[in-house]
Amino acid sequence: MENAFLVSLSHQMAARRSMEVIANNLANVSTPAFKRETVRFEEHLSPVENEATGQTEMLAFVLDRGVVRDLVEGRFESTSAPFDFAISGSAFFAVNTDEGEKYTRNGHFMLDDQGRLVTGDGDPVMGDGGEIAITPQDGEIRVASDGTITGEQGQLAKLRLVAFANERALKKAGGGLYTAEGEQPIAAEGAKVRQGFIEKSNVEPVIEIAHMIEVLRAYQASADLTQTGEDLMRRAIQKLGEFQA
Repeated sequence: MENAFLVSLSHQMAARRSMEVIANNLANVSTPAFKRETVRFEEHLSPVENEATGQTEMLAFVLDRGVVRDLVEGRFESTSAPFDFAISGSAFFAVNTDEGEKYTRNGHFMLDDQGRLVTGDGDPVMGDGGEIAITPQDGEIRVASDGTITGEQGQLAKLRLVAFANERALKKAGGGLYTAEGEQPIAAEGAKVRQGFIEKSNVEPVIEIAHMIEVLRAYQASADLTQTGEDLMRRAIQKLGEFQA
């Protein structure tokens, strides 16, 4: 009976973990360039001796092996804003922060009071030659597909686009930023920049809600198993008390 409780508890913990990830996905449906996540579980078989039969049985527990990020590109939404950029392809914008260089696909940028191209949190966006500065005298700003920024007087800078051999190794750092611990950025081959567009989240609400329903049903099934086990134990105790009386 104790084994049944342990297996049920393992499955309920897995369902709760899945629900947390699904809820986070739904909360970020409107977050630019957000990548949906799923939990990767593995089955762990543990040999246990059945006291009634004396035979060894294998109990299946659930192991949480971490979160897997879906790298599928989100759809592009037109904003017509001159400092909104979307990347087509496997690449990231480089951003200079107080904690060092970080990376993002959220291209919703603006100019700060110094004329620097910055993120919504005020972190400078990096170009091939360092921080990017734009003045009112530069006039209308155009950005080519390779990231080259030009004004009325000619080329001003070029957005620094980087890629990684293993994108899944990037760690979330908050605010749509990633850190590359142990990964070295490389030149982004084939990536293209689209001015006046924002990459939307790749979360599909209908799919996430369907997954949520599946998890709820799995959790309820585990809870029912626990309840059944408790009922059987309670009846056994009652019968034992009646027999001793």
